[in-house]
Amino acid sequence: MNEMSMTASRSLLRLLTCGSVDDGKSTLIGRLLFDTDNIPDDQRAALERDSRKYGTDGANIDYALLVDGLEAEREQGITIDVAYRFMATRRRKFIIADTPGHEQYTRNMATGASTAQLAILLVDASQGLLTQTRRHAFIADLLGIRHVVLAVNKIDLIGFDQARFDAIAEEFRALAARFHFETITPIPLSARHGDNVVHRSARMPWHDGPTLLEHLETIEPGGTGAGPFRFPVQWVNRPDADFRGYAGTLAGGEVKPGDEVVVAASGQLTRIARIVTADGDRPAARAGDAVTLTLADEVDLSRGDVLASPGARPDVADQFAADLVWMAEAPLFAGRPYIVKLGTATVSGVVSRIKHKVNVNNFDELAADSLTLNEVGSVNVALATPVAFDPYTLNPRTGAFILIDRMTNATVAAGMIRHPLRRASNIHRQALTIDRAAREALNGHRPAILWFTGLSGSGKSTIANALETKLHLLGAHTYLLDGDNVRHGLNRDLGFTDTDRVENIRRVAEVAKLFADAGMIVLVSFISPFRAERNMARELVEPGLFHEVFVDTPIEVCRQRDPKGLYRKADAGEIRNFTGIDSPYEPPEAPEFHLRTTTADPDALAEALLAALRPQLGLGL
Repeated sequence: MNEMSMTASRSLLRLLTCGSVDDGKSTLIGRLLFDTDNIPDDQRAALERDSRKYGTDGANIDYALLVDGLEAEREQGITIDVAYRFMATRRRKFIIADTPGHEQYTRNMATGASTAQLAILLVDASQGLLTQTRRHAFIADLLGIRHVVLAVNKIDLIGFDQARFDAIAEEFRALAARFHFETITPIPLSARHGDNVVHRSARMPWHDGPTLLEHLETIEPGGTGAGPFRFPVQWVNRPDADFRGYAGTLAGGEVKPGDEVVVAASGQLTRIARIVTADGDRPAARAGDAVTLTLADEVDLSRGDVLASPGARPDVADQFAADLVWMAEAPLFAGRPYIVKLGTATVSGVVSRIKHKVNVNNFDELAADSLTLNEVGSVNVALATPVAFDPYTLNPRTGAFILIDRMTNATVAAGMIRHPLRRASNIHRQALTIDRAAREALNGHRPAILWFTGLSGSGKSTIANALETKLHLLGAHTYLLDGDNVRHGLNRDLGFTDTDRVENIRRVAEVAKLFADAGMIVLVSFISPFRAERNMARELVEPGLFHEVFVDTPIEVCRQRDPKGLYRKADAGEIRNFTGIDSPYEPPEAPEFHLRTTTADPDALAEALLAALRPQLGLGL
């Protein structure tokens, strides 16, 4: 009974290993697992067999093979993915993440660090601190890790030299002065031979500190439990008309029936009535507990909302500053729309500004208009609707978010919120008396955005101009936004890089939205090469207002037409980033109208468009 009680009460420590390539991260974890008897007998036999086939230590056991599970890792002798392992001793349970050392796998390290409470930062005693040491310390600090073990490994290669160990430890303390680590514990060890890993080494009598395992079993890393109460609602539970509960996991603090709580977004006050679980009601719940809460009052509460302590409410805003680790092959451009997932809330949003990127090797802040794979930047994020959050340093569970690509549904970035932007709380929408319906009635037709897209020379502007002429003769209120014309005024400050193209379309989409709100038919003629920006323009207005018109002309035909001589200049190298030549064009996948200019002339295509649009726009026949 006592043994069962002791086992049930063991705390869990999440940690990761990081360091330079060949510093011995996987070997260290393998040694920990092996020497604490966390390896089944059959796996021990497999380890001996694999050591003969893949091992890097002659006839000896290669402990790294317990962790390096990928075939490519075993053959190369390096870690290229995040490998997680569970370990338990009589005093504590552990989840260990072995993260890559190469710079190109920075995103993998960030993944492992995102849930870790402690980092074991390995340093090769014969090499000392390297560039990767600085990079991994920076990312550990960025991801909120506050406890570091400086594991000076391969101490046997320098003859167990105390002076060399002390110099490395002192150099790291000087490096870490710029960070926010609460504890730094240097430990000299040899993962391959087991010195000071689990068992104290007789070869280093000068080390009077703990072994690695002793430190891991006794460190108290703290957590979010001590902070104010936070409960992101994951699901509204309505099994019948008599029960309404709000399911989720406490992200901070604790709560009990009778406690007063507040809906963060609306400020509505109420009290906790019950704390319900599958095993019955509970008298209290704390951070990390998954429960269903019932409330004493009827309040407006749904998935994505946050219940909080009345005296310590989180920030609620639609704009915030954040640090971002970019994880996608395609670069990040300011203004491109993404799905933002913050806790249980999922909203549309954009990175409105890239303030700078950080050279994670030397901590320099560099000007940037994009972020590429594995780069870290300081950004501003704007959301479609306000959400509740805390700064990441106060509560990682309510201060972390991810960006999701709207087209592929892939996670492209991980972010840490720093603070809300003042403009988010200082700017409010002004209520207007005259709305779009009133303007539509005055105009005598429904509004629309007709978005013409295609290569340069495809005939977009010609067809759009012909269609506007026909609409004008019918008495319709129209305006044509042409790419070249807009670049003479509103967008004269933009060039033709991918970043500028994204901003070009963002601005025009907002202008088109205003024209549609005025009840007008706005024709937009822009190459607009990227699907993401065209979809962003579509989603700015309600369904049915946006019509994508794909003017489909083969590039060979566009080259022959070349009305402005642009293809000739692009081929001669006089124009860079020219769509179709050295910059991509992503054709629409499901446009409302697909026009092929090789089979009909512009006027006929405009006439066909008008015939299809007249009933939708209420123009009559």
